[in-house]
Amino acid sequence: MARSISSQKRLRQNKRRAALNKSRTSELKNIIRKVRDAVASKNLDAAEKAFREASAILDRSGNRNTIHHGAAARNKSRLAKQVNLLKAAK
Repeated sequence: MARSISSQKRLRQNKRRAALNKSRTSELKNIIRKVRDAVASKNLDAAEKAFREASAILDRSGNRNTIHHGAAARNKSRLAKQVNLLKAAK
């Protein structure tokens, strides 16, 4: 158990931040899955709409350091490639 007041405060902050990061990461995984599912079902409209939402959330997560900004860019690039392949096939 933390003894000093500052270490107790640090534990409280870490707990709050961990919960927030878990929530944001879960949201991120869900929106990425939504894009991939739309691409797999070959639904172009749903894929494009989900991709727009995903790119905004990925950028936000990268800026807030929930994930590394390079990882956010890499995920956006891979999702865009999948959506563009679907678009080219239609």
